[in-house]
Amino acid sequence: MQPTITTNTQCYHCGEDCITEVLHFNERDFCCQGCKMVYQLLNQQGMCTYYNMNEKPGTNQRVAVRKDKYAFLEDAGIIEKLVHFQNELQTHVTFYLPQMHCSSCLWLLEHLHQLESGIISSKVNFPRKEVTVIFNHQQVTLRRVAEHLTAIGYEPYISLQDMQGKKPGVNKSMIYQLGVAGFCFANIMLMSFPEYLGLETAEKNLQGVFRTLNFILSLPVLLYSAQPFYTAAWKGLQHRFLNIDAPIALAIQMTFVRSAYEVISGTGAGYFDSMTGIVFFMLVGRILQDKTYQQLSFERDYTAYFPVAVTVLKDNKEIPTALPDIKHGDTLLIHNEELIPADGIITKGKAFIDYSFVTGESLPVRKEMGEIVYAGGKQTAGTVELLVIKEVAQSYLTRLWSRNEFKKEDKPDSDSFVHALSRYFTYIVFLVAIIGALYWWFIDTSKAWHVITTVLIVACPCALLLSNTFTNGNILRILGRNRFYLRNTNVIETIAGIDHIVFDKTGTLTSTRQQEVQYTGEALTTWQLKQVAALAQQSNHPLSKALVNYIGKSALTVANFKEWHGQGLTGWVNNEKLLVGNAVFAGVPNATAGTCVHVVINNEYKGFFAVTNHYRQYLPALLKQLSKTYPLSVISGDNETEAARLRNLTGNKAILMFHQSPEDKLQYIQQLQQHGRRVMMIGDGLNDAGALKQSNTGIALTEHTNNFTPSSDGILAADNLKDLPRFIKLCSINKKIVLASFIVSIIYNIIGLYFALQGVLSPLVAAILMPASSLTILLVTFGSSNLAARWLKL
Repeated sequence: MQPTITTNTQCYHCGEDCITEVLHFNERDFCCQGCKMVYQLLNQQGMCTYYNMNEKPGTNQRVAVRKDKYAFLEDAGIIEKLVHFQNELQTHVTFYLPQMHCSSCLWLLEHLHQLESGIISSKVNFPRKEVTVIFNHQQVTLRRVAEHLTAIGYEPYISLQDMQGKKPGVNKSMIYQLGVAGFCFANIMLMSFPEYLGLETAEKNLQGVFRTLNFILSLPVLLYSAQPFYTAAWKGLQHRFLNIDAPIALAIQMTFVRSAYEVISGTGAGYFDSMTGIVFFMLVGRILQDKTYQQLSFERDYTAYFPVAVTVLKDNKEIPTALPDIKHGDTLLIHNEELIPADGIITKGKAFIDYSFVTGESLPVRKEMGEIVYAGGKQTAGTVELLVIKEVAQSYLTRLWSRNEFKKEDKPDSDSFVHALSRYFTYIVFLVAIIGALYWWFIDTSKAWHVITTVLIVACPCALLLSNTFTNGNILRILGRNRFYLRNTNVIETIAGIDHIVFDKTGTLTSTRQQEVQYTGEALTTWQLKQVAALAQQSNHPLSKALVNYIGKSALTVANFKEWHGQGLTGWVNNEKLLVGNAVFAGVPNATAGTCVHVVINNEYKGFFAVTNHYRQYLPALLKQLSKTYPLSVISGDNETEAARLRNLTGNKAILMFHQSPEDKLQYIQQLQQHGRRVMMIGDGLNDAGALKQSNTGIALTEHTNNFTPSSDGILAADNLKDLPRFIKLCSINKKIVLASFIVSIIYNIIGLYFALQGVLSPLVAAILMPASSLTILLVTFGSSNLAARWLKL
């Protein structure tokens, strides 16, 4: 009779099952010492209201780290490059904390000063998952701060990119320009009310004062706030390209010159309100479209993935060493789950290297002593020693990343339909102005100059720019809300124009977080499955984790456990001897090809678990929907073992290609483009970087949007790949919304031109038309794009 397995106790801190042990403290149950320690820290400081913030707030926060993991933070050179302010008493440093996930995290991290006396304050940037810590370095060290964050479940992710200062900063100059424009615009409107209401006679004594003040207030807008439009216009003219900013910059200057002339000559109040309002609203639109993707870095390299330091063995001592200081001939100690930073030869131990970042293959590769391993792989089975044969800067990963064809550059926006519209619009405006001036030259010469300037002011293509920037900005916001982040607004148009979609297989169509497991052999009882799971739980190997995920966790105790790295596991469970491992380890001749875990119980062979890639659950519906509109291709570095299954998913028309190197993927995209195709490439690893760069639109798929992704046009969360058809549809609708809002603005321009060509445009009419046009565009763009998103259920 098999013993009854009772339901596991849940940990009070993290909410997970207490599998190996149950620790009791203060009438609470904890699954490990880490969770118990966090609770004790909070309890001692009277901060247990943390547990009232969310259900199971400690979920996924326990991180097991070596005690010397942050020894490199005692190096003065590394500290200098990581901190961003330091004086006699204070040090300011910002850490990226990927474990941050809810309001309870924010609450706890902003109360660090109650847990550690040396910490003065801490401030969380939740969208970026960052915490800025200010601490007294005379009381606590940077290493201690990092260790303390780890102890409470928030292990800082510190990369080589952080040390090299490559993290993009937030550009605040446009915010300041917007503030100046808003202040000046509001005050000019206020002081122009007498002009609007025809009270200039009653306010004769103050009329000159108000006009002079308006003139003075317009200068900061002209010289400072409007700089982005001057810069963009000048760059376009340098390349002999008339972009939409050129006529806008001309209209701003023309409005100022005309208004300054009227004020100085005493002939009128000018159009300072229109000029400053134009600049203000256009800056609002540009900031809106920048806001969504400013927190993501699309210009990433291998340094964002590499750690700051590794352990170097010298004279039988473990010395934390910064990556740039690693030299040829050094011996590195690579721990479990650590990244290999340089090409080298294994001199001690056996390795299972996960090369998914470089090749896209999710299953680890076995490496023995004397074999070469390459930078970018992750050790997944214990500790190994590595003799460096190429430094970090000369490694395979670095050379691969540094190739020109693997770098993503911003595509020029000269082909945008908005700029094409603006050119035709500008030509028409100039033609209307000239015709109007010639007409009045013969009728009333004094009105000719007045007509030219008012036509250019009223018919400024700012309405087109506003409709474009506000629509694009809102589309970016909607896509970002659905975890699809684009490099810039040009990508929206490019996505709308694609006619071929190429998928990478591993990590894109398949999930890197789980595999499919199928058992073949003598049927195992429920008890035997629990025994296998109990043994597999003792190992951190990816195949062991796959077995535990498939069978389920077990509360059984394992005795005499031993892990034979690269081969398998042995142990005793309830006085029965178990062995799980590869075919050679299990003594199975002529084993089935593929990745298999064989099971032996009491020296009797039972069968094997075949581990294969797990295709995303929504994949069949997604590929079926896309194939109705677009030709599909799947390219992979894997072999053809799953070709039949993939063909069943993609249909007979899809192109399937295997054994594809990074160069092969890039060349395939080029071939499609040579046949006139506009290609969208979707991939996840460095092996896709060249193809992502070459494609018209390269989308990097990632399990975590803040984690490392190759340089790309967009970053898409893996769980939201199922919404790709709707994303493409929304990008297509974007163009229609811009055209619709442009037509609305044309109506306002026609009304304004009617008065301008007669030479009777009053400040009151200008004051009404300008804000009315801008507000209407706002309503059309926001309303239409939000309705479209609601219709698409985004």
